Amino acid sequence: MLPFRLIDRLKFILERQLVKGAGFQLLVVGVFIGLISLVGGLLVVPQGGDFEDPGSAIWWAFLRLTDPGYLGDDVGTWQRFVSTLLTISGYVVFMGTLVAILTRWLIAKMADLERGLTPVTLKNHVVVLGWTSQTLPLLSELLGSSGRMRRFLEKHATQRLNLVVLSEEASATQVHELRNEPGIGRRARQIILRSGSAIQPDALHRVACLDAAAVIVPSATHEAGSLVTSDVETVKALLSIAAQARYLQTSLPFVVAEIQDVRKLPVIERAYPGAVEVVAGDATISRLMVQNILHPGLSEIYNELLTAGDGNEIYIRGGESVAGLTLEELAAARPEVIVLGVLKHGVAGWEVCLLAPSDTRIDKEDRVVMMARDYAETEPDPKKPAIPAIARPKAVRVARPADQKNHRVLVLGWNRRVPSLVAEFESYGHRSFELNLVSVVPKDEREQAIARYVEDRSRVACSHIEADYMVEGELRRIQPASYDTIILLSSDRLASGEEADARAMVGYLQLEDILADSPKRPQLIMELSDPDNRHLLYGHRSEMLISPMILSHVLAQVALRRELRVVLDELFTVGGAEIQFRDPRDYPLPASVTFQLLEKSLAVEGELALGVYRNQPDDRGRHLQLNPPRKQYLELQPGDRLVVLCLT
Repeated sequence: MLPFRLIDRLKFILERQLVKGAGFQLLVVGVFIGLISLVGGLLVVPQGGDFEDPGSAIWWAFLRLTDPGYLGDDVGTWQRFVSTLLTISGYVVFMGTLVAILTRWLIAKMADLERGLTPVTLKNHVVVLGWTSQTLPLLSELLGSSGRMRRFLEKHATQRLNLVVLSEEASATQVHELRNEPGIGRRARQIILRSGSAIQPDALHRVACLDAAAVIVPSATHEAGSLVTSDVETVKALLSIAAQARYLQTSLPFVVAEIQDVRKLPVIERAYPGAVEVVAGDATISRLMVQNILHPGLSEIYNELLTAGDGNEIYIRGGESVAGLTLEELAAARPEVIVLGVLKHGVAGWEVCLLAPSDTRIDKEDRVVMMARDYAETEPDPKKPAIPAIARPKAVRVARPADQKNHRVLVLGWNRRVPSLVAEFESYGHRSFELNLVSVVPKDEREQAIARYVEDRSRVACSHIEADYMVEGELRRIQPASYDTIILLSSDRLASGEEADARAMVGYLQLEDILADSPKRPQLIMELSDPDNRHLLYGHRSEMLISPMILSHVLAQVALRRELRVVLDELFTVGGAEIQFRDPRDYPLPASVTFQLLEKSLAVEGELALGVYRNQPDDRGRHLQLNPPRKQYLELQPGDRLVVLCLT
């Protein structure tokens, strides 16, 4: 072994001190300044002169080292020479090194602050665990829900909404995205970014989860085949929050968690003993797609009720202010609202009673389900005259005859939602479906994923085709015109939502070219992942579902009003109350009918009129007219359909 040189030992010792941080670096510089002052003072002591003792000479050297302004006061060649050396050393050591250390320390501190590593000191705020494609529309939803948010803030006795987002790496890029997001803009200052992962207990403490009014856990995307899935991260985050609450002996916050696999629901409930609402993201989108296949045109209803923007939404109001009234009396006192039903306490939670008889009396513990354009419309307004009451008997469930037709569905693309989509098709026992799945993903991998999710596939004939629908020749060989419905899925195997949507949109345009000469046009349903792409296909003839926007809306609104989840489950699953389209000729309607008269005619059948779906779109390309003014004449045209809530 070669012996270490003395200079190497000194360098090593110096390095170990410097890496300890700015404090030790300043200490090392201070030692150097002291040594240089000592040496400089001792060099001029033999001259005598104005120096009474060595201490005065060292002080003289220190002043020359730290301030070059003293240089002109020196007398004598040797003293001026030493003073010049001290001044040059001062530029290097005192000014250069000291300023460099302080500047570097300040930059590092600012960088740490920008990274969002400081714990927040807030209470009754809303925490979003994760930066995903759903985060921006989710934050926009929270900031835009003025009526619901006002009630939420009053409930938690706070004046101002504060949103805290936990991101893997908070950055200036994300701040820029917040400011450019429609619905956020200048209100981005209400959003606080913090760095960390939801599976890290320190990161959960950093966003003050235990002091939050609500914690939202959106589902993240992981690479195919990864052992750490989004559901695993969600369960780990909930376990960490529960463990922190037990350690600090404090209450648990309300959590809204999205899971990909609906079968993980018992695991979530076991992991988190506090108040929790679980939104099954994959199952929700699959339900909407299958309902859309059964009732073409339903996507426009989803895009109005389940996304932010103009139009109607579903609101839930407490029964305290309307206790004692019947649903019929409440509907008459709210002329701009459609009363959908009521929620009542049951043994296993809320009992959803949509389409309840109009004479149902509201208790103060109940929740009333309404559809309105704005939260303010659900509140009493003495300036608005009441409308005539409409009596509606108990809705009768329609027995579904078995459909002998084999509905052929072509699914172009593959993502993690396909197994839940197959399971949703299986749940409709009265219908017969044939699914052809087209993807470049190997057939064995797809079959294995579906087999793990769906145990019984006796009702749905499912076949796999290995092909790339982006290649026109391969797409033509599949003969898309022979199918009843074509679904274009957004892939979750690409680097970003923009790339996945680019494939889906190019596939759609190519599909339109192939179907242009076909006498039969199948129903087209396109799923997109990036909300910014919703306006690119102007004048498209497909039905479009933007998954992140729908799930963001559901997560945000359930966080503000948790009872909304059971209502959405009732509306968009097989059985129970369901939104359907009906032919106006099925009802005894006059040639010219107002919406109020339409409500009265449908109420005789125990059904609820929601609006009209026009055969011809308006100037904005919209077919749907939900909740029109009661006295407006609908002017129904051939091909128009009624939007009805009924029991199935």
